[in-house]
Amino acid sequence: MISTDIAAPASPGRSTLISSTLVGPRPALDHVPGNQAMGIDGPAQGNPSGIGLLTLLREDLRTHGGTIFEQGFWAVAVHRFGNWQAGFGWKLVRAPLTILYRIAYLFVECAAGVSLPYTVRLGRRVRIWHHGGIILLARSIGDDVQIRQNTTMGIASVDHHLEIPTIGDRVDIGCGACILGGVTVGNDCKIGANAVVLADVPAGSTAVGVPARVVRRRGPEGGA
Repeated sequence: MISTDIAAPASPGRSTLISSTLVGPRPALDHVPGNQAMGIDGPAQGNPSGIGLLTLLREDLRTHGGTIFEQGFWAVAVHRFGNWQAGFGWKLVRAPLTILYRIAYLFVECAAGVSLPYTVRLGRRVRIWHHGGIILLARSIGDDVQIRQNTTMGIASVDHHLEIPTIGDRVDIGCGACILGGVTVGNDCKIGANAVVLADVPAGSTAVGVPARVVRRRGPEGGA
């Protein structure tokens, strides 16, 4: 059976990605360690492995209720496209795609209020509920994560601009939550609305408050 998925060609000989093609808030993106992990100084394509672009987009659409009018889907789709185009090693091919990505990224930022740079490693079936005031600058966001309006992920201070969060799988994040600094939120965690997470949250925990504290932790056999 012939696959209809689109895959970016490999580029083993390419060692640099022109910095002018970076998208998003330049002061932050130029320094976060996620850029190096994603290969921003070399060929990079950070979409989940083992699945083509079109299949991935169809899955993202289903995750967002099957409607293209979900602004969260716009942000995720542009993120997927940004990673796909970054995998092209030929500058003449990549340049117009990069321009298209930059335009789409800015449109989503302005129209939906969602900032999701393609330098973030984004898992599968991530759902962005509602929209507005969402800044997602993380090292990685795992599979099946739920994100709601006014969520912020990023640095805790300009003195620690290399430290950004890592979000595990199946994390449920309430509206208005802030996850800041080089913290790790483990798998199956719940982050309460308006919580400010400044420290690691163990897997299976519920964290609430300012600063966030763990109020419930899964037991060794999955109980509370």
